[in-house]
Amino acid sequence: MFTQAIVRPPSKNFADGLTREDLGPPDFNLALAQHAQYCAALQRCGLQLTALPADPRHPDATFVEDTAVLLPRCRVLTLPGAASRVGEIEAIRICLENQGLPLQAIAAPGSVDGGDICEAGEHVFIGVSARTNEAGAQQLAALLHEAGYSSSLVDIHGVDGILHLKSGMSWLGDGRLLLIEALAAHPAFAAYERVLVESDEMYAANAVRVNDHVLIAAGYRRTAARLRELGYALIELDMSEFRKMDGGLSCLSLRY
Repeated sequence: MFTQAIVRPPSKNFADGLTREDLGPPDFNLALAQHAQYCAALQRCGLQLTALPADPRHPDATFVEDTAVLLPRCRVLTLPGAASRVGEIEAIRICLENQGLPLQAIAAPGSVDGGDICEAGEHVFIGVSARTNEAGAQQLAALLHEAGYSSSLVDIHGVDGILHLKSGMSWLGDGRLLLIEALAAHPAFAAYERVLVESDEMYAANAVRVNDHVLIAAGYRRTAARLRELGYALIELDMSEFRKMDGGLSCLSLRY
């Protein structure tokens, strides 16, 4: 059960952030409105929010998930794989320390983006990607092991269409993973029930289980219908402006 989340709205120069998408520039006012709806959804799920101010020094800073990995027994500040994002860590460190949370940290030459980390109960999947390197993945795996968690490394370098591991998968609880087809056959996921996302709805694979609800991007009818058939209570949210900047639902909060 999550009780808290850290969020940060996009800054006015949000469009200057990193993206591989070719969907046009985001509409800042619409992004603000979508972010507000996202925050309201987290509160509906029972979370108390800590809202950090927008940070125009770092146009990607609204994607706070990439800055830390927060599990009940293991809290780690990451070291983002994009040099322009390293400065985002300090504000998150201060925020978490002010809450009295003990922190560990990834050190260079390792790099880790939180978007590559998928917690599945007592097991953690660690994506090795363009943003999370092998050294960083191994550091995180060692810290998780010390805290009593098991982990698996999943190399996604050859998987088209996803930036981070969680761009293509989500933990639904109940022993289930929501997965794109390109990840479904990976041996790391063999012990789980796999709910497949069709190729034309890939973006919907980045869903977020928050207590009794699953947050899912709006507009992906077949994926939403499948999750409802499985008994999940969905909250569908418009993510159009964040998708333009390579972001998804999980990216917009640090939940703990």
